Amino acid sequence: MIFEVRHVTQYNYDEPIRESVMELRMQPRSGHGHHLITSELDIDPPSQIFSYADSWGNTVKFFDVPFPHKRLTITARSVVETDPHPPAPDALTMDEWDRLASDGVRGDCWDFLRPHGFAVATPALADFCAANGIDALRELDPLTAVHELSSVIYRGLDYESGITAADSPIDEALIAGRGVCQDFAHIMITICRGWGVPARYVSGYLATSKDEGDRSDPQATHAWVEVFLPSLRWIGLDPTNNTPAGERHIPVAIGRDYSDVPPTRGVFKGDAESQLSVGVSVRRATALPDEPEFMRLGAPAIAAARRRASSQALLDQHHHQQQQQQ
Repeated sequence: MIFEVRHVTQYNYDEPIRESVMELRMQPRSGHGHHLITSELDIDPPSQIFSYADSWGNTVKFFDVPFPHKRLTITARSVVETDPHPPAPDALTMDEWDRLASDGVRGDCWDFLRPHGFAVATPALADFCAANGIDALRELDPLTAVHELSSVIYRGLDYESGITAADSPIDEALIAGRGVCQDFAHIMITICRGWGVPARYVSGYLATSKDEGDRSDPQATHAWVEVFLPSLRWIGLDPTNNTPAGERHIPVAIGRDYSDVPPTRGVFKGDAESQLSVGVSVRRATALPDEPEFMRLGAPAIAAARRRASSQALLDQHHHQQQQQQ
């Protein structure tokens, strides 16, 4: 599938501010069935854009607007092609728990086994697990257990935006019995790590479909979970929509929790109140971009061109307001 993604973020200030310094995580990742074809970033007021790869391999763009302004608009556009995910087995053997407990897995996945930030166990989480029979899932094989856990979270929590915020702990969603994808991802990550299953937070986009029963907001960024199973490596699960991550999921950044991967983060100088507005669209496209290089290339060379485009994007590459993922 080919998708065109447009992500617009606008900050409006009630008084002119003197300077904005921002970092962005909006460029989709390539690899494991996802191919970044093109990526563009527009800043208004105009600013020179720099980039680097963070410790998780995410592309981070950053810029400075060093003069007075009352509005800052960030527009990111990308074209991504996704491949069908290979079929996964229905279950694994119980020996997978022993492989998860090995020194190799625990060493390689150390960061994704420890509590961090929003992914921290609480009494409210223990109550949720007890009320929904989650502890008993540990008696299943790890693959079946994580799929069942995703389904339990889906059934046990309603989806509703506006209940929690970008900096909300998991208790707010657990006590209210509802929240958004960011909350569901943190809850699942915390439980998986408690089981000894490495789990990481994935920020990105979802091409929502009513036919698929999706309940997440089509005009917002999305979040889901990847868990590490030695026999399968990293696999994606979307507890918000009770589905494995597939062709319609477009990953942008991975981290220990949301605090590692907010779409925007930075600071400004000035005494002003700000208002944030965000708009996201993910549209199915029917062909690759109509660019000269792709028009010239035959099918066998397309993959190499994609790799060059991705490499060039990497080479080209504290806001107190952040975007909640829904």
